[in-house]
Amino acid sequence: MKIYFCGSIRGGRQDQEMYAKIVNHLKKHGDVLTEHVAMGPMLGLKEKDVSDQMIYDTDTNWLRESDVVVAEVTTPSIGVGYELGIAETFKKPILCLFRPGKERRLSAMVSGNKWLLVKEYKGVQEAFKHIDDFLANGR
Repeated sequence: MKIYFCGSIRGGRQDQEMYAKIVNHLKKHGDVLTEHVAMGPMLGLKEKDVSDQMIYDTDTNWLRESDVVVAEVTTPSIGVGYELGIAETFKKPILCLFRPGKERRLSAMVSGNKWLLVKEYKGVQEAFKHIDDFLANGR
């Protein structure tokens, strides 16, 4: 199974450690095409070596070839939102994971979209359960 993982990069890296845990769990289910999203400071160095056009082309191709998309949407990101829209046009099954908080509200464009399966979670084990259920059932 080819899994496309989405998480904020330029929109903020405060959830990078959670991304790493999620990606490591996803790797038990298949090939994570975008595991670089979970990397720490090395990401900035690699990103400087490629153009924005190359990033767009590569990510779009990975979205096209993926079987499913898993997105961590707690940190708002224009890029993640755009990836979700592209994945929807490709009719990919999409799981969005969101950690609610006192100052956090999920975008209505995500929570109101019936194509997206949105699951709230409090801790990493709950996120893993949502992932396992999604990958086992396709929704």
